[in-house]
Amino acid sequence: MLKKAISNLFHKKSLKKKSIGVFENFDSFFDHGSITPSQYHENVIVHRCVNIISQAASHVPWIILKNTSRNQAIKLQDHPIYNLLKRPNNYQGGADFFSELVASKLLYGNCYVFGIGDGNFNSLRLLHPSKVTATKEYFEYRSSSKILRLKIDHKTNKCRILHIKNYNPTGEIYGVSALKAAEKSIDLHNHTTKWNCSLIKNGARPTGALILKGNDSYLTNEQFERLQEQLSSKYSGSSNSGRPLLLEGGLDWKDMSIHPKDMDFMESKNAAAREIALAFGLPPQLLGISGDNTYSNMQEARLALWEETIIPLLDKISDNLSNWMSIWFGEDLKIDFDRNSISALSEKRKNNLDKISNSNFMTINEKRAMIDLAPIEGGDRL
Repeated sequence: MLKKAISNLFHKKSLKKKSIGVFENFDSFFDHGSITPSQYHENVIVHRCVNIISQAASHVPWIILKNTSRNQAIKLQDHPIYNLLKRPNNYQGGADFFSELVASKLLYGNCYVFGIGDGNFNSLRLLHPSKVTATKEYFEYRSSSKILRLKIDHKTNKCRILHIKNYNPTGEIYGVSALKAAEKSIDLHNHTTKWNCSLIKNGARPTGALILKGNDSYLTNEQFERLQEQLSSKYSGSSNSGRPLLLEGGLDWKDMSIHPKDMDFMESKNAAAREIALAFGLPPQLLGISGDNTYSNMQEARLALWEETIIPLLDKISDNLSNWMSIWFGEDLKIDFDRNSISALSEKRKNNLDKISNSNFMTINEKRAMIDLAPIEGGDRL
């Protein structure tokens, strides 16, 4: 029965080539290699922004809460989801899994979690966004010659694929990547780096005007076209910047350019780096960019990163996982992250505890409720 159910998930054409046995044996179906946007490989600012955010978010422990009839949340230690999030599959631990999930959401604006198992999930895998086609009716994942299509049951809202995406003002299906907002800044940063490298390699800068000596001298059409073609192919573009210009008899070079150091390329590069960091929600100060002192110290910058970027990101992942898992496991569950384990918030947490402790107008149970502790007997009196 299980094999028949799995077979119905695939196109008939793909089954003629290769058939898939059971859900637990899906390793041959997945491509283990990752394909990421070229900006992640080529731009150090993009690479660093994604790594800082994804690695920091991936190391926050997850907790499982279950709502009771009294509208209280009980922390569950031995729930199957708890172990599932700690070890999603045989190839990844929890930190690696969530690091890749967050990086995918940052780079592509979308991430797809696939639940594997007979009935409830016993394994979770990430589907690469570039290979997933999403619609309102189904998700389709393509791998080599095989196609996996999973329909969305609108009656129960059940689907084995969880789609977490960024907000997109122009579309309902796919999210928008942070790379889109930083596209021009990334290009400027890349071209500035390439320009400076070319100047160092070539050691000169042929930017100006070619002047023919003699009042009665002129170039024939053939000479003019040959010279124009030579300048275009050998001396134009950032890869040829600084290459020495070889002149024939009768031609003189007049420098008309501004020297690169006068144009302050480093400042324009830093400005582009700041814009890239802001697109990802990372305080530029954490990247060591000179001239950026938005926060008085690094501790404030790290606190801003957590409060303005990472915690909202984890909240969104938490809400999506809670809704998805509650439907499949048939329980009213809350999958949350342990905020008390975040070291960047320790100073702020200590200050809040001191304020609560010194509040004379609150009962003990009211104070305990503010820090998610259960009430105690006799704690309702002032």
